[in-house]
Amino acid sequence: MSDEPVLLSERTEGVLTLTLNRPRRKNALDPVLWSALGEALAGAGTDPDVRAVVLTGAGGDFCAGADLSARAGESAPPHPLHRMRKINDIALLLHELPKPTVAKVDGVAVGAGWNLALGCDLVVASPRARFSQIFARRGLSVDFGGSWQLPRLVGLQQAKRLALLAEMIDAAEAERLGLVTWLVAAEELDAFVADLGRRLAAGPPVAQAQNKALLNEGVDRTLRDALTNEARAQTVNFATQDAPAALAAFNEKREPEFTGEWAVK
Repeated sequence: MSDEPVLLSERTEGVLTLTLNRPRRKNALDPVLWSALGEALAGAGTDPDVRAVVLTGAGGDFCAGADLSARAGESAPPHPLHRMRKINDIALLLHELPKPTVAKVDGVAVGAGWNLALGCDLVVASPRARFSQIFARRGLSVDFGGSWQLPRLVGLQQAKRLALLAEMIDAAEAERLGLVTWLVAAEELDAFVADLGRRLAAGPPVAQAQNKALLNEGVDRTLRDALTNEARAQTVNFATQDAPAALAAFNEKREPEFTGEWAVK
């Protein structure tokens, strides 16, 4: 047993970095880590000082998925449906988080661990990253939102390939399929994500939250629905100080500073 926390948290310039910290288990998610991750995401969603979130793993791996061995020691394990509802709540928290999210992936990202990365808005991976929808090898089906994410990202046929064969693919293949946003040399990964986080955190927080929601919702909406939602979102944006601040900065040939503060008196 270790006194080291299972989830490390660090905040720099508005960027909250959450590091899964079970390196001896390749950061597999046990009940304690699931709970800590859920609490951290819920807190980030309501903290105005958090402008972007980075998810990563300790010890050279991202996440080996759910730690199935952790259930063996439970004297009275919960019904699987109750356990899955708690996990699903975390997937929804991540998906609906009103802040930009980045997965920084090195080493393995498999099962729920890969879908945790796909649940982020952007994925940055090193060439050492390896990915698998490993569920079928464990006699299980896709979870943590994979059945929703994969067809939208790669199309139905490729999604079936990944889920049914449960094969391991490398970072280059993941990038080709559109499952990695950027492929970055391992020695440049930290600096690249730090810069990306700063750029995201510098954006207009209210508008960014609405950008994320509009794009997430737009996948399943008609054009008429999307246009209605866009009009509603712009109305909210015009009621903040950020739109006038951006115009003033443009006229003065400088970078704007966004606060997200309400401007209506």
